[in-house]
Amino acid sequence: MRASRLISLVLLLQSRGSMTAAELAAELEVSERTVYRDVEALSAAGVPVYAEQGRGGGYRLVDGYRTRLTGLSREEAEALFLAGLPGPARDMGLADAVAAAELKVLAALPATLRDAPGRAGQRFHLDAPGWFGESGPPPLLRELTSAVWRDQVVELRYRRDREVVRTVEPYALVLKNGTWYLVARVEGGPGRAAGHRTYRVDKIVAVRPTGAVFDRDEGFDLPGYWREQAESFLRSMLRERITVRLSPAGMRALRHVVQPYAARYAAEAVGEPDADGWVTTTLPVESPVVALHELLRLGADVEVVEPAGLREEFASVARRIAALYR
Repeated sequence: MRASRLISLVLLLQSRGSMTAAELAAELEVSERTVYRDVEALSAAGVPVYAEQGRGGGYRLVDGYRTRLTGLSREEAEALFLAGLPGPARDMGLADAVAAAELKVLAALPATLRDAPGRAGQRFHLDAPGWFGESGPPPLLRELTSAVWRDQVVELRYRRDREVVRTVEPYALVLKNGTWYLVARVEGGPGRAAGHRTYRVDKIVAVRPTGAVFDRDEGFDLPGYWREQAESFLRSMLRERITVRLSPAGMRALRHVVQPYAARYAAEAVGEPDADGWVTTTLPVESPVVALHELLRLGADVEVVEPAGLREEFASVARRIAALYR
């Protein structure tokens, strides 16, 4: 623990030039007295650290001194690729590894580039969760993160309509709109084929390492798998089809009121415009009730042609609105 702190102290001085004992104590989360002792230990070990007195003073390294202790550990190197995702990295228990990796990279940069992290942080920010999602990571996310990194076979207890138990090979974790998903491979069994499956992490109620490790399929394409799963999920949700007429303004606004997949489907199925520019197309919907609430946002720029029941529901809503504003 102390050795790691001493390395961090040297890297902080190397990357920032000069720091007071109070600043070092705050960064390292120790007392100033501990900082004094650490500086004495570094000096005794031959690290050329010295103190400047007076206004603007602090601890510094002799000009030109560069530590060789900047090699990244495997955990830090892997975590570095999550450095742009501070919230998810923290949720997975990797915040310390990311911070250490960033510090080592910063120490290796030339002086002219040491403002790069600050400049980037002030210009770009990723806010992954959705607006109305629950706060805080799922309880078992860190255990799953550990299993994913180490290729450990685990036994899951998963809550669906009922609780089921699955032994899986955890391949990856995916964060989608503030919800975490586990992508895992399962062996075949009665009534189910072997292959990769997707589990919502917040529905996993227990994780038990089996002690075994698995050989990862290096040909597995995580982005490709996830795109296919997302499209399949949307297709399964949008099972019903309705026929609508849309004005030019309604066609342009359609992508703002329905799922992107549904808007693309409608654009590809669109017919020739009539004399007024209106077009007829087929629109995938989850259900007539959902379609009613979504398409009402288009007002008079949409007309439902089929099914007849949904058309009559729109007419009924229009009559009630007209009566309200009469």
